[in-house]
Amino acid sequence: MLEKIREGSQGVIAKGILVLVILSFAFTGVSSYLGSSSEPSAATVNGEEISKSALEQAYQSERARLEQQLGDMYNTLASNESYLASVKQNVLERLIADKLVDQAAADLGLTVSDQQIKTAIMNEPAFQTDGQFDNDRYLALIRQLGYQANSFRDMMRGDMTRRQLVVTLVGSEFVLPGEAEYLAQIQGQTRDIRYQIVDAEPLLAGVSVSDEEANTYYQQNQSLFVRPETIALDYIELSANQLASAIQVSDEEAKTYYDENNAQYLQAEKRLAAHILVSLGDDEDAAKAKAEAILAKLQAGEDFEALAKSDSDDSFSGEQGGKLDWFEQGVMEAPFDEALFALEKGQYSGIVKTSFGYHIVKLLDLQAASTSPFEAVKDKIVAQIQQDKAINEFYTLQQRLSDVSYEVPDTLAEAAKEVGVAVKTSPVFTRDNAPEPLDSADVIKAAFSNTVLLDGMNSDVIELGDNHVIVVRVNKHSAAGTMEFAEVKATIIERLKQDKANELARDKAQEVMAAIKGGEIPTDMIARTELSRGEQGIDTSIVSKAFEMAQPGSDLVVDTAALANGYAVVILDKVNQPESVDESLVTALKQRLNSQYSENDYRALIAALKAQAEVVYTPAE
Repeated sequence: MLEKIREGSQGVIAKGILVLVILSFAFTGVSSYLGSSSEPSAATVNGEEISKSALEQAYQSERARLEQQLGDMYNTLASNESYLASVKQNVLERLIADKLVDQAAADLGLTVSDQQIKTAIMNEPAFQTDGQFDNDRYLALIRQLGYQANSFRDMMRGDMTRRQLVVTLVGSEFVLPGEAEYLAQIQGQTRDIRYQIVDAEPLLAGVSVSDEEANTYYQQNQSLFVRPETIALDYIELSANQLASAIQVSDEEAKTYYDENNAQYLQAEKRLAAHILVSLGDDEDAAKAKAEAILAKLQAGEDFEALAKSDSDDSFSGEQGGKLDWFEQGVMEAPFDEALFALEKGQYSGIVKTSFGYHIVKLLDLQAASTSPFEAVKDKIVAQIQQDKAINEFYTLQQRLSDVSYEVPDTLAEAAKEVGVAVKTSPVFTRDNAPEPLDSADVIKAAFSNTVLLDGMNSDVIELGDNHVIVVRVNKHSAAGTMEFAEVKATIIERLKQDKANELARDKAQEVMAAIKGGEIPTDMIARTELSRGEQGIDTSIVSKAFEMAQPGSDLVVDTAALANGYAVVILDKVNQPESVDESLVTALKQRLNSQYSENDYRALIAALKAQAEVVYTPAE
């Protein structure tokens, strides 16, 4: 059974269903099944508890999964406490769904035998070495996961029992071939239309909005005029790069560094290579025979450059007499490299085979290994010394910054004096538009934390990058609230004027539509044939309306579509069916429908079980 489920879990259905059901099981661990009654509970399901420790374990695992999936975006999202609260609530709902499925499976008498569990474990590839079950590997891996053999078998039993019910439900769905083909036909349709746009812009001059109308709109729609929470921060920024720029390095110090690290400035030997190439082609034996014939010509005294021009398959270097470039040892493929560095100047090699073909390599010239003179590398040495000293100084100052900002938590002045930098003040910003260098998820989280925001304390030292830290404190803070009418009056008036102009455009569009139905079709309507659903270069509202309209019959089919700045009158002339349907599209649609149907079944099951269950949520502390 487990093997069948594992195979099914690789398919499309699993991505829509099992990720909601089974994946959460792996996050909860055995504690959610063996939970102690002495633990505080997060919820009870028909009297069975889901412990807070199980919820916390599942929540932390979900956070780790999201961080891996979303990358840098996760840090931004995680700075919002409401987002993390929603993630935790979703995890709890998944645990409740798991518990409901477990209970339903028990009520149905579904069981898994010891032999089934043993077979599943022995067939698990993760527990095998060279295709055979490895007991030592099995025990080592489950211990890494925090299980003993008994507890792991109990976990497997619960998982496999639950999967019997879930996979049976998921596997019961099917899609008729006609359903997928019909959808593919619909998606492949094109339509012939004519349309005319009634622009609202010229109508704006003829409308007006009174202060009373604007105020009424403001009173009825105050949720649209919420001022976001804003903050301005004082901060101390400490960076090794900034420290490095102020460090002076004498010529004597740089020269001493050069002498002590002379090996760093050794320039490797370089060789100027040329070659004649015979590509492998389809007949490797023929290619080798050709290379041997060229080598024979060279040995008979013919000129290398002339043969490279006439016989080399590398036409670009051939035009240069086979000349390539200067190479250090280890740059080219090993056979070519070895041949080149075994030659004396002016010599050519025998036949050398690489992935490109058969080569005859010639050494044109060489540059002996040498040490770069001090003056050539002086600037790099100075920069390196500055960086080294700056990093040492940075770590010392970072510790002082941490100590003083903690010991004197109600100001940054003392810490700034201690580390010799200025306190900077940011402009006012929201959670979503922090300026540099404050545009870090860790900085935002600290700035809006209780310690900094409510208690008025300095933050901890926050890492911005390598050898780059910051400490912040609140300078100004404004809670979210409703903006005053005076602040938004002009915006409201413009909005209402646009709405009125759009209403006038709608009325004109209705008049045009009525005239069309009466047989008076405007001569300036724009015609588009074979319009597709993803058509570019035409307003998406017109495209959407065209594909909403019924197939034309004996009567003219005409309708209006609302645009961002006006209305359009649309006539549907013809619906064009696709000549053929791509079978791969039909297959993809069938899989998508199957996934959707199965997901709906699973959600309906959970909803039905929950409606009949007694689920009690424990309030958060």
